[in-house]
Amino acid sequence: MTTTVEHVMARAPYSSTRAGNLAGTWQLIRLALRRDRIVLPIWLLVLALTPAGTVGAYEQIYRTQAEREALTASMGENPSIALLYGPAFDLSTAGGFTAWRFGTLLPLFLALVCVFTMTRHTRQEEDTGRQELLSSTVLGRYAALTASVVVCSVFGLTAGLLTAGALIGAGLPATGSLALGLGFAAVTWVFTGVAAISAQLAEYSRTANGIASAVLGVTFAFRALGDAAGDVSWLSWLSPIGWSTQVRPFADERFWVLLIPLAVAIALTAVAYLLQPRRDIGMGLLPTSLGPAGAAPRLRTPFALASRLHRGVLIGWLTGFAVMAVLFGGMAAGIGDLVGTSEQARQMFERMGGSDAIVEAFLAAMANSFGMVATLYAVQAALRMRAEETAVRVEPLLATGVGRLRWLTGHLVFVLLGSGLLLAVAGVGMGLAHGLRVDDVGGQVPAVLAACIAQLPAVWLVAGAAVALFGLAPKLTNAVWAVAAVFLLISMFGPALNLDQAVLDVSPFQHIPKLPGEELTVAPLVWLSAIAVALIGAGMVAFRRRDIG
Repeated sequence: MTTTVEHVMARAPYSSTRAGNLAGTWQLIRLALRRDRIVLPIWLLVLALTPAGTVGAYEQIYRTQAEREALTASMGENPSIALLYGPAFDLSTAGGFTAWRFGTLLPLFLALVCVFTMTRHTRQEEDTGRQELLSSTVLGRYAALTASVVVCSVFGLTAGLLTAGALIGAGLPATGSLALGLGFAAVTWVFTGVAAISAQLAEYSRTANGIASAVLGVTFAFRALGDAAGDVSWLSWLSPIGWSTQVRPFADERFWVLLIPLAVAIALTAVAYLLQPRRDIGMGLLPTSLGPAGAAPRLRTPFALASRLHRGVLIGWLTGFAVMAVLFGGMAAGIGDLVGTSEQARQMFERMGGSDAIVEAFLAAMANSFGMVATLYAVQAALRMRAEETAVRVEPLLATGVGRLRWLTGHLVFVLLGSGLLLAVAGVGMGLAHGLRVDDVGGQVPAVLAACIAQLPAVWLVAGAAVALFGLAPKLTNAVWAVAAVFLLISMFGPALNLDQAVLDVSPFQHIPKLPGEELTVAPLVWLSAIAVALIGAGMVAFRRRDIG
């Protein structure tokens, strides 16, 4: 990275006639694209091309018009399904089904990519001191922010157009395909603006990511509640993801809705530009409280340091898990009545959850979903170790009496046990809410808790991959996001795409027993745990021997 920064400095404009607020923007765009030349293309291909695979699967599963109309009738009035996938405007066509199946989840992933990318090239650059180094040249005041906005905006537009092109190539109408793709792009533009503002407010990159991710979570919840509850349907109009679905791809498209996220994105970005001159490089607008001059004895250990670094993020994740667990648990009891006699809906849930009982299938599917989301926390927590190293905060610490493995273990506690705590909260919350509705708290809480805890080996396997990369190939540590994305997308969309079982088996989440409802099989959990232990062990051994930095 030092060589790359020096190259950018050498190419930066020094002429006073060329200097300005945007001087050096093109060089920073090239630097960002060079740094993300692997991760962003992978996200583009995986996320943008996934919907096109649904077209053939839909036509194979729902062959007759009567089956397709029955699917629309059963799902269109189902608030529980709308909570997850949004409103089902028209499921009688392959395009309408594709827009419904991917219209809320894929924009969520695309928005997260833009949030992390924006923070990585703005706030994180200030954390590491590289931005100050570059700013010592004639780099313009707004160059870094502009470069990041351009990269994220182009990524979102490319993802949208690639999605539309893939759907058109699969035989779907061009108008609906373009509406779906532009809806995806509009969501990314809005959260590019959100992340740009959070980068000005927060002093540290993890805080900036947390603020932007919290806004994304709240708006997704608005969309979910608005789509599921008719009396508060206006809530979905407060969410950018809700705006994307209200474009109604393949169902009498309403392109005028796209003006709303476009205007909001422009306004948010403008606010970020107004806020940037009001702070110094490396500082945030939100005040950071100063700690005491001397640390208490309980804070003078590597584990205490790791606790200070991870606790805020973990508390935020725990809060989100608790809220969503209670929400999903409360609606589980009504799933059977809402689905009714629709064989198509039953087959869909059975493919998601692997159980004949529709309520148990729903709980199993939700437990699996919580496991996949917990994986994102585990990866984020594991990457904190690399962030500490690149910020040159690990080397001075290890120059004292702190050993490498002792420092590493402090972080691994939050990676492994933190993800376990998230799943425990999800299991207890979902089981308690469901148990109260069916008057069986004593039976439901243990069953749902076991279903959530069963996801841990798969979560730890992905975390183990992050630790292994951190030790063996530290420069490639961020590539674990691509690994996690592949696993999650296979598990989330593979059944709907009718992928071969060999492809589905690539994801560790496909080997987790679908509890409650299925018999507990210990063997898959054992070998998934063994692989996770081997990966973590390899990473620890390699980290002990390699150079720091």
